Amino acid sequence: MTMPAKTEIDYATREALAGMAAGHADVLEELLEIREAEQQKTGLDARSFALVKIAALIALDAPPASYLWQVANALDAGATAEDFIGVLRAVAPQVGGPKVIAAAPEIMVALGLPVPEGL
Repeated sequence: MTMPAKTEIDYATREALAGMAAGHADVLEELLEIREAEQQKTGLDARSFALVKIAALIALDAPPASYLWQVANALDAGATAEDFIGVLRAVAPQVGGPKVIAAAPEIMVALGLPVPEGL
């Protein structure tokens, strides 16, 4: 069994981690500012940037919370539900069917759609 790492962690770092884990608004706002700066550096418009991030989540087989956050960001940037289908189809040959199948219900949940029974 692996033991947790023992290291000195300053107060600000502990508070930032706790804030992220709890979804505190001020910490999330800081993350949004970082996201905006990243997007500007890419030269992509906000919609394209958000859809690329969805594609990365699919490729990484990301956790459900990641989809909730990124789908909301994509919708705010002008993406549509149809765009998510396009992203799933576009990445399928590179990432494989199982990752696309695993991502589809996460995107459905993030869109507020009911997931079919048995999934």
